[in-house]
Amino acid sequence: MFRTIKLAFMAALALTMNPTPAVAMTVQPVVINLTTSGRGMTQVITVENTFATTLPVELRIQELIVNEDGVTLTGNDPGDLLVFPPQALIEPGQTQSFRVQYVGDPDLAASKHYYITVAQLPVKLPEGQSAIQILYNFQVLVSVAPTGAKPDLSVKSAEVGHNADGKPIPIIVLSNASAAHGYLSDGRLRIIQRDASGTEVFRQSLSGPEVQQTIGFGLVGANQTRRISVPIVLPLDGGTVEASYSPER
Repeated sequence: MFRTIKLAFMAALALTMNPTPAVAMTVQPVVINLTTSGRGMTQVITVENTFATTLPVELRIQELIVNEDGVTLTGNDPGDLLVFPPQALIEPGQTQSFRVQYVGDPDLAASKHYYITVAQLPVKLPEGQSAIQILYNFQVLVSVAPTGAKPDLSVKSAEVGHNADGKPIPIIVLSNASAAHGYLSDGRLRIIQRDASGTEVFRQSLSGPEVQQTIGFGLVGANQTRRISVPIVLPLDGGTVEASYSPER
């Protein structure tokens, strides 16, 4: 008999999607962008076993629905992605490569999104032995854009909001007027706060890498808006906030 505890490391859409921490395994990359044709149809996920024992893993696919507040997990694999091998036994200290290929509709009207879950599988214990097994799941975000389409991100609105501690922070709404998904972290974000008289009291500019570290990748779906809380405490609980965005890539 054994009990299983599963720990999921999510690559959700407003979170920081950096290389995953060295626990039972490391997974890279955690964000993949594919195309519907050409060399960009295929990329590789690498999984390193940092355990002292053999690591059995399985890769599972499910489609995502992207909306203004983030993503909805469908639990459905539409068959658009091919992963090989789907399972592997990784020896201690070794790395396994998994090929991910888009095999869906070559004429996409708009970007599509998926999670590939790299799931650690439980190990069968000898009869009569009991133990608690902690299993790690890592989720890789995979996005596929129509051939030739480029994102078109802009700031639609900005306002003063509040974080969980009640402190004032900027809330921005991004718009993407394109059939291709885009990332806030692919550009520079500038935030300005003014008091009731219109006097500037705060200004900060974040580069792409700083956006990724502070906010996350900030995925915005095709022809959609995305509301994002920027975790920067403002000096005033009031006034107005202005935000602008300029792509760097």
